[in-house]
Amino acid sequence: MSLSPAPAELLRFLAEHESLEATLSAFPSLDRAALRERLLQAAAQLEAQTAQAPGRPPEPKPSPRPAAASPLPPATPGQSHERLRVHSDGAARGNPGPAGAGAVLSTPDGAVVERLGKFLGAQTNNVAEYTALLLGLARAKALGAREVEVFADSELMIRQLEGRYQVKAPGLKPLYEQARALLRGFSKVTLQHIPRAQNADADEMSNRAIDERM
Repeated sequence: MSLSPAPAELLRFLAEHESLEATLSAFPSLDRAALRERLLQAAAQLEAQTAQAPGRPPEPKPSPRPAAASPLPPATPGQSHERLRVHSDGAARGNPGPAGAGAVLSTPDGAVVERLGKFLGAQTNNVAEYTALLLGLARAKALGAREVEVFADSELMIRQLEGRYQVKAPGLKPLYEQARALLRGFSKVTLQHIPRAQNADADEMSNRAIDERM
């Protein structure tokens, strides 16, 4: 290794030799193998960019996973869904801490229509949960849905929207009101609290939103 390493060389050394304990502590969703793999990928990308001819724009790199949709992209002409399922989930590392909102829209037979993610900065888990629902409901409305089935693993949020729990936290009241207003815009709504294991796709999107700063 040279005394003045290039960025790619430095990343590769960190992946191979450093303990990376502080990074693993800051990003608990990563294990040591995943973190090492990301550093090696970043090193390879830097080396590829450096090798390109001066003035030539970088070639697009393929994403390891399907890119998430932006929070509210315009609906594709002719794309309309009368009835949609909305799985939503929020994540906050530290509560409050780096937070993300995720939602997955699908048809009643389970075909995925869109995956959505949004980075929220430092927020609480409950704020992230409500924001994820708002994200999914707004997109469902934009896609022409008249009926929605909402699935979330936040019992607090679902019970509040059902009217069974009161909304006591001042920071949640505006989000609760926005959610109620959006729900009133559909002709039929069902709300269902589900176990976390049944909400894995939305959970993945909320964590991707944090990791990738969507």
